[in-house]
Amino acid sequence: MTVSSYNPYENAQAQFDRVARIIGLDQATCALLRQPMREFHFTIPVHMDDGSTKIFNGYRIQHNDARGPAKGGIRFHPHETADTVRALSMWMTWKCSVVDIPLGGGKGGIVCDPRNMTENEQERLCRGWIRQLAKVVGPVIDVPAPDVMSNSKHMLWMLDEFETIHGGRYPGFITGKPVGMGGSLGRTEATGYGVIYTVREALKDLGLKLEETTASFQGFGNVAQYAAVLFQRLGGKVISVCCWDNNDKKAYTYRKLDGLNAEALLTIVDSFGTINKEKALEMGCEILPQGAWIEQDVDILIPAALENQITLDNVNKISKQVKLIAEGANGPINTDADEVIRERGVFLVPDFLCNAGGVTCSYFEQVQSNNNYYWEKDEVLQKLDQKMTSAYRATKETADKNKLYMRDAAYVIAINRVAQAVKMRGWV
Repeated sequence: MTVSSYNPYENAQAQFDRVARIIGLDQATCALLRQPMREFHFTIPVHMDDGSTKIFNGYRIQHNDARGPAKGGIRFHPHETADTVRALSMWMTWKCSVVDIPLGGGKGGIVCDPRNMTENEQERLCRGWIRQLAKVVGPVIDVPAPDVMSNSKHMLWMLDEFETIHGGRYPGFITGKPVGMGGSLGRTEATGYGVIYTVREALKDLGLKLEETTASFQGFGNVAQYAAVLFQRLGGKVISVCCWDNNDKKAYTYRKLDGLNAEALLTIVDSFGTINKEKALEMGCEILPQGAWIEQDVDILIPAALENQITLDNVNKISKQVKLIAEGANGPINTDADEVIRERGVFLVPDFLCNAGGVTCSYFEQVQSNNNYYWEKDEVLQKLDQKMTSAYRATKETADKNKLYMRDAAYVIAINRVAQAVKMRGWV
């Protein structure tokens, strides 16, 4: 499979089909679960600051809501596609299921580049997205959240538009809101911290001490930033991070063999995860080509950017020293490369388990918003650690008991729970 032919939806379906065969899922349930239940495709006219009107394409896809309201982020990306959103909505169903929270899977997207839009234009776009969907989303139907290049400010504009349309206060409609306006303490760190909670547990199973391990990250957005910071605080050493440079329109790998200072990097990164090159050089970083992150002699690889980043073109560049891959991103390894990793015996923490900290904390935010009662940060992170550790342990137990690859084991748990829900509801 070449990068150009990669289709994330087909990848998600192939992963599902593999496990459906393992567990002997009946044909009707397979047909129901391997595709979304509902899709909304629409256009959003936005009056731009220069007086022109630009038309943006938007999506909201609800994969399955048998276990609860659909849940999933809204991506702002210039190369967003319906198939990407379909795949992500499907992965969200399994993600909510594997950590056993009462939500289903959904995802949204807008084909845009907020890096090239003013704040006023972004606000009009957010409100336009809600106007197109106000009747088919809501706190007991479908609960959005931030994703790639969307943030808490966008979520609050969307909440305000939803509440204006419906004439009430519905803070549980959307998560990822600013703290003090219905947001949860700990939500910003949640996905990255959740990644490291699973890494910590995996290292125990591999007989490795976290404080003696090294890691290379792809991406330095919200997920990678907080994962790198927590990994470093627990004693691990971050050797390299790879991130996009919006000025040069390409990515670079920033490396220090004696260890990057993740917290210092946070001071020289913009809101879109771009590291300031000049300041990185002043900190003593080497600046390497984009693909160098995967070639580093480290113990752990953490792809935490976009899907389809480890392929047949680069999977064999992974160092023999790598013992663990933790998928901080959704679908970062395509199916062909996954076979190579499986055969090599590299331990994998699969994406919809590894990065489920975000949706888990979003669920906590939803619960708090609906009850109008908010928890302290330590309580949020303690509950998050318990949820992530429990989900990891259940997956590892299933993998060991049935001699399964960790990705397959996570799918077995997740699909069985959703299949049971649709059958108990009498849908199949």
